[in-house]
Amino acid sequence: MQKTNKGADTLIFLILFLLAVAFISPILIVLMNSFKGKFFISDTPFLLPNSETFSGLSNYTSGIAKTDFISAFGMSLFITVFSVAVIVLFTSMTAWYITRVKTKFNQLLYYIFVFSMIVPFQMVMFTMTKTANVLNLDNPVGIILIYLGFGSGLSVFLFSGFVKSIPIEIEEAVMIDGCNPAQSFFKVVLPILKPIAITVAILNVMWVWNDYLLPDLVIGSEYKTIPIAIQYLKGGYGSIDMGAMMAMLVLAIVPIVIFYLLCQKYIIEGVVAGAVKG
Repeated sequence: MQKTNKGADTLIFLILFLLAVAFISPILIVLMNSFKGKFFISDTPFLLPNSETFSGLSNYTSGIAKTDFISAFGMSLFITVFSVAVIVLFTSMTAWYITRVKTKFNQLLYYIFVFSMIVPFQMVMFTMTKTANVLNLDNPVGIILIYLGFGSGLSVFLFSGFVKSIPIEIEEAVMIDGCNPAQSFFKVVLPILKPIAITVAILNVMWVWNDYLLPDLVIGSEYKTIPIAIQYLKGGYGSIDMGAMMAMLVLAIVPIVIFYLLCQKYIIEGVVAGAVKG
């Protein structure tokens, strides 16, 4: 029996090890090639830089200058921070309301949010682009509202599951003490929602920071986020400055990897807490 378990554990370990290698290797390849001369990247993409191919930080300085990386970084940071903030605030309030106030309309509203998660983006992108243009949402502030719309489905679903696990007696006691609904939410419910709120924030940060399609469709090249700025390293006739592109990809990945490593334990806590209490 023990031999069987050992064999199964070894097999699981090998599968997980291979999966880890498959996921990490693309990042390592990009990192290695960011320090190579651009003419050597296509010839030896899987080899470490040597005395002949090592280019120092020239790819980074070149890429930062060509893409105006500092400006693109600021634009991505602005859109990501405010988009995630409004998603967490408004979807938590919505989930709390439609979970606690049980009416047929709220039940229908909940299922509409859930249904929105399975609608392919391709079905709505042209209608969304035209609507954003008509309503003057095709700017860095307007796109925050669009991200709120696209991020609401999953966020409301996660918050609703967690709110159901909170005993209603806590909120009733707060109301008896004289709090109105807004005070009850911000002083009592929102602090209890902290684990799932952080989970929702992390998932949306990774999505918004790395998103290329929505900024490209809505705000185009006028306000460049990092993914769009990197795209402009492509020259005419399909030529690409591969060295600068690899360096900018590394710089784009670093903030999100650091953020994820700092907050990854909260993802597990949020999901596990909701699962156990639900």
